[in-house]
Amino acid sequence: MPEAVNQITDCIVHRLIKEQYQREAAVELRTAPLEANESVQRLIDHLNKLYSGRAGKGYGRFEDNEDEYPTQKYLRQHLVDGETDFLAFSGQLMERLRIEAAKEHLATGGYVLIAKITTETSSYLLVAIVTEVVGSAITEGLDVVDSVHLDMSHLRVAGRIDLTAWQADAERYISFLKGRSDIADYFKLFLGCNDILKPVEETRKLVAALEQFATERNLEGEARDQFLERAYQYLVDLDKNTPVSLEALSNHVWPDEPDTLQQKLADEELGLSDGFVPDRRVARGLVKFEGKTSFWKLSFERSGLRNGHIRYDEEHDTIILSGIPDDLRQELIEERRPDDD
Repeated sequence: MPEAVNQITDCIVHRLIKEQYQREAAVELRTAPLEANESVQRLIDHLNKLYSGRAGKGYGRFEDNEDEYPTQKYLRQHLVDGETDFLAFSGQLMERLRIEAAKEHLATGGYVLIAKITTETSSYLLVAIVTEVVGSAITEGLDVVDSVHLDMSHLRVAGRIDLTAWQADAERYISFLKGRSDIADYFKLFLGCNDILKPVEETRKLVAALEQFATERNLEGEARDQFLERAYQYLVDLDKNTPVSLEALSNHVWPDEPDTLQQKLADEELGLSDGFVPDRRVARGLVKFEGKTSFWKLSFERSGLRNGHIRYDEEHDTIILSGIPDDLRQELIEERRPDDD
């Protein structure tokens, strides 16, 4: 078998038994980890790729209270202290998942895939709940029969911990699918993830991603201005304290190919959380340039660069303004006149 992009260190599947609207939950545990054969490798590769490409994630780090949120403690005992093997560790996770699922009446069961994987740059712990779906298959005798398989196309409950970033004490190293808030909340509690959002930082990342997307799509001049203006207007038109949906934003500002913009915003290297309340001051960067020194303060529309009213001379590091208003021109003229004796 050729070397895989995602090297599986450990992998196991358990089962969460939970009916929607019921308050009871149970688990069925596998007694040994899975062998990392071609089928398992194909499954984990597909699952990891599917998860990486999904928009609408939340990002955070472990909660400090390990008594109430013990997942970090379990992980440290397994990965750092070596007190538990992977089988025991996965059992601890399943018990934690059972407790949180029982609290959420909308939660449903499924097969719980838990895998430790290593890429060229990082190691991850991936946890996902997948369900079965009945399809159709044609036998060698050309009969049509039911075929039960995992429904990967409707992945809704999953999370991933960047183990490398966690051990380096990075600011954020956990991601999870937000999807429906009620389901996402119980899974977030299971992970023990603190996803407190910082609107200014998230808005800056969004502005940078939109500008980069415009560059990658070769949008220039008026087309670029209009794209960024649509994004800005969408953000400021949101009611106060209303979180932004990255899916809705993509559909609005890039309606012909919204999936391409969603994929850009879902880039995990960007780490842009869905559902934050945009900072309007920072969002102005989509349509305005602003700056100040101890001697001046300047703010101008992005379109002013295109129509020639503002020119930036990179060689001399100067900004040239045209079309000065009459009242300002007169003030400047009077300021330059020598004082009367």
